[in-house]
Amino acid sequence: DLAEQLRRLLTRATAPEQQWLRGLLTGEVRQGAGDGVVLKAIAEAAGVPEAAVRRAVMLAGFPGPVARAALVGGEEALAAVRLQVGRPLRPMLAAAAPTVTEAVARVEGPVAVESKLDGIRVQAHRAGGEVSLFTRSLEEVTDRLPEVVEVVAGLPGGDCVLDGEVVALARDGRPHPFQVTGARTASSADPDRLRAEVPLTTFLFDLLQHEGHDLVDLPAADRWDRLAALAPGQLVPRTVTDRPEEAERFAADRIAEGHEGVVVKDLAAPYAAGRRGAGWIKVKPRHTVDLVVLAVEWGSGRRRGWLSNIHLGARDENTGELVMLGKTFKGMTDRMLQWQTERFLALETGREGHVVHVRPEQVVEIAFDGVQASRRYPGGVALRFARVLRYRDDKPVEEVDTVQQVRRLGGPTDR
Repeated sequence: DLAEQLRRLLTRATAPEQQWLRGLLTGEVRQGAGDGVVLKAIAEAAGVPEAAVRRAVMLAGFPGPVARAALVGGEEALAAVRLQVGRPLRPMLAAAAPTVTEAVARVEGPVAVESKLDGIRVQAHRAGGEVSLFTRSLEEVTDRLPEVVEVVAGLPGGDCVLDGEVVALARDGRPHPFQVTGARTASSADPDRLRAEVPLTTFLFDLLQHEGHDLVDLPAADRWDRLAALAPGQLVPRTVTDRPEEAERFAADRIAEGHEGVVVKDLAAPYAAGRRGAGWIKVKPRHTVDLVVLAVEWGSGRRRGWLSNIHLGARDENTGELVMLGKTFKGMTDRMLQWQTERFLALETGREGHVVHVRPEQVVEIAFDGVQASRRYPGGVALRFARVLRYRDDKPVEEVDTVQQVRRLGGPTDR
């Protein structure tokens, strides 16, 4: 059994290996290998094509069962893995482009341009009349979204697998901040009470299986046509065009309505679950601000020995004080990590555990996708997907952006 297999493994391992294995099993360490490494390792260990492994993992959702099938049954066993209604598969992911015009130029021929909703990605499975809902991380949330279950259960026909987004909308049709929508899956409170307080609207943008027919290999245009016939009332706002200016206008309208941006889709692309490719390209407006570094944390893993995670501060217009807005370790190259380690050690004023406090003298330009309310940070807001663009040695701390300016960047639906 598994316990005996674990015992044998630990018996063969050295003392450091045993310590690492225990930490891995208890969640104390993260091994850091992404899908690309894991799937390639499965293919090499089993002597099967990597493409066959990727497709099987896409349909199975997780690499564990696929590794077992590959090692036991080889390529034939991998080919037998099929989309199964009721078992979530990995969602297709979108690449990114800085502008709609560039995204359209990457695709040959007309494209679909769809609203990018800042909600919860939901994969809906209906099998034998029973509905199951899964998030993008494949967590089941069926009992937390009763109104979504009702929408999917009420669609005509038999078994199906749908991909979409659910979002909380205000009375004027604009989306609530993401935190409001996100609370519906994160909370363990009574779902009926939450539904009354924050009802969710269901938008669908793909059909992956319908009445026994797998559709993932069909062109996106065919999948959309079938989806439109099945669920005409739940379709995400969309236009089809080969004119960049028309796509730009559509995107501008969606952003004006409070949505994140758009996704440009290749009408000929299959559903490439779990991968970022040229089939879907997301475009979101990027905000930038100049902030000051208040403290830095020592890194771990491959960043051990370098100062990595920086604490970001903005100035309060009313008091003149520097206020923390959050942290980020994203966007840093190895050269930048080496530079900032030397720079911030020279500015050090004290330490608390792994945190190095510094004199607030270094300005940094930060890109981010949005602003959300936060009780965690003194500024009352936090930056979504913050990443470092560059350090600004040309700018004095007196000229950094203020907390109030950051809040205004979030607009009426600060998030």
